[in-house]
Amino acid sequence: MSDQAPFIRPPLMPLDEALARLLANARPQLGTERVSTFDADGRVLAQDVTSALTVPPRDNSSMDGYAVRTADCAQPGAVLVVSQRIPAGSVGGPLAAGTAARIFTGAQIPEGADAVVMQEDTAALEGEGGQDAFGRVRIDTPPSAGQWIRRAGEDVASGDLVLRRGERLTPQALGLAASVGMDALEVSLRPRVALLSTGDELVMPGEVAPQDMKPGAIYNSNRFFMRALLTRLGCSVSDLGIVPDKREAIIEALRQAAETHDLIVTTGGVSVGEEDHIKAAVQWLGSLELWSLSMKPGKPFAYGRIGNAHVTGLPGNPVSSFLTFLLLVRPFLLTLQGAERTAPQPVPTRADFDWPRADRRREFLRARRNAQGGLDLFSNQSSGVLTSTVWGDGVIDTPAGQSFKAGDTVQFIPFATLLA
Repeated sequence: MSDQAPFIRPPLMPLDEALARLLANARPQLGTERVSTFDADGRVLAQDVTSALTVPPRDNSSMDGYAVRTADCAQPGAVLVVSQRIPAGSVGGPLAAGTAARIFTGAQIPEGADAVVMQEDTAALEGEGGQDAFGRVRIDTPPSAGQWIRRAGEDVASGDLVLRRGERLTPQALGLAASVGMDALEVSLRPRVALLSTGDELVMPGEVAPQDMKPGAIYNSNRFFMRALLTRLGCSVSDLGIVPDKREAIIEALRQAAETHDLIVTTGGVSVGEEDHIKAAVQWLGSLELWSLSMKPGKPFAYGRIGNAHVTGLPGNPVSSFLTFLLLVRPFLLTLQGAERTAPQPVPTRADFDWPRADRRREFLRARRNAQGGLDLFSNQSSGVLTSTVWGDGVIDTPAGQSFKAGDTVQFIPFATLLA
């Protein structure tokens, strides 16, 4: 514990510089564990996955229908004897000339066949016994060679690298891992995150009825969305609740949290008021490395270290807290887990409104797509209006000092890319 000199407020730091400094501190040191592929959704892969087999292993049918030789049905209306029936999981014999094999989706293509005719392009005819035991079929639409055949290895070849270390696993990635026989995957350990709120004005829903709220009291909305965001990112969350706006109480809460967590996330208490104690507490216990961003909303953001624990101090206003988490804490946590891709990809989109009020800070405007393919703006861009994040489906990343007009192309970051 060190008593440092009073903190002198630095100039506002550009968001990109702050993010680069944050990520430079997020060295993956969490260790790994092997988990069931069923349970790996959202986790960061810690080891390359290489296929030991070919997928599919043999040519197979992508339709229910008939496997044929194209030379036998080059003209519409050709009638063929159905010589065999091949369900998925079965292997048929060689296909004799002048015959067809009744085949089902996923079944292996018999030797000699070079196309599949889907059953909608055929008509089943009655058989006459003997070699017609499976009946006959009329081919109404002549097939082309290779039609409706999935080739062996068209998905994965033996030895292929199918998933790379550092990928954040999605449901489709889990399916791909399973398709090459992986019942378990090596992933990064879950970050241990302590979450706490500061503010004597905060009340938990359910503790006080709306009609009984004291003047100045507000419900703690940040705690709910912050906990959900951390859980979505695969974190193991310790919810430390609301800490009183007292320096000693905050110091003790941070000290205890730093002993057993990789990251401490706080909301509130990082501005310049006399009741904002987070910065001073972090300085007292460790070091404060970042404070105050050239970003709107979200200027009062702090980052520091207490022992081996990282600390991010988020603003108390809910929209500011929400956006600083998505744009700074989210990539930090993903990098801590070894993820290779953490930056959202903006989508160039047409603005259908004027924005004449250029701000000296980089600004993130809540907006949503309209039926015409453009963007509409939420009417109130205040940092306290959480409604804007529900109405909107993303933010417009607006450079400092830039205004724009309806019809201009802007950089839109969908919430879908930030909440995945």
